[in-house]
Amino acid sequence: MKTTTTLAALMLSAAPALAADVEYQVEGETFRGYFAAAEEPKGLVLIVHDWDGMTDYERQRADMLAEMGYDAFALDMFGVETPTDTMDHRRAATGALYQDRDRMRTLLSEGLSQARGQSEAGATVVMGYCFGGAVALEMARSDMSGEVAGVASFHGGLSTPEGQGWTAEAPPLLIAHGAADTSITMADVATLTEELEGAGATYTIEVYSGAPHAFTVFGSDRYQERADTQSWSAFETFLAEHLGG
Repeated sequence: MKTTTTLAALMLSAAPALAADVEYQVEGETFRGYFAAAEEPKGLVLIVHDWDGMTDYERQRADMLAEMGYDAFALDMFGVETPTDTMDHRRAATGALYQDRDRMRTLLSEGLSQARGQSEAGATVVMGYCFGGAVALEMARSDMSGEVAGVASFHGGLSTPEGQGWTAEAPPLLIAHGAADTSITMADVATLTEELEGAGATYTIEVYSGAPHAFTVFGSDRYQERADTQSWSAFETFLAEHLGG
């Protein structure tokens, strides 16, 4: 298992040889993602951002993945014209997609296409943070599920929308959750567990004591280094299992 020192060193050393913002169009709108390339990629990781949009946080995580040997693409779910400066902006941006699952899936599909257009790596794992975790699970329930080797959610939304459900054909899941999360509760974890177990899906759920919502966000008052380190180590194992390395 990685130690805290190892994760901190990875954060500081992550500087891929090729990394750049990538602009692309979806239905006439401009979106801006970020691609970080590994020297000899073992696979591809698609990153879905939190409710504040595609920021330097996702760029840093992509750089860390490239340093570990995986190509990484952080997609944009909002578009460059969508404001995310305030809480109201973020509620509006995420709420619009929660209410329009077809658009959410279209943006996911386009992001995946952009990622694969940038990378020559084969298999793909999708990961997401908070809002992005909920979006990643949306992909796992969708008709795109067969296109990815695994899906990981970090302190993400866990509820299954009305009219949707889980099947045994869903890709393997990794759920990283903070036990002190008051936004997505342990009751939500229990409900998801029952749904996944009932469907015969393959999943792992890790719960970190004392960790609040958004426990992986560097520099925030919710950041918990122990939970971040342990969840990243679990994700590294997940990637090795499903992408190689």
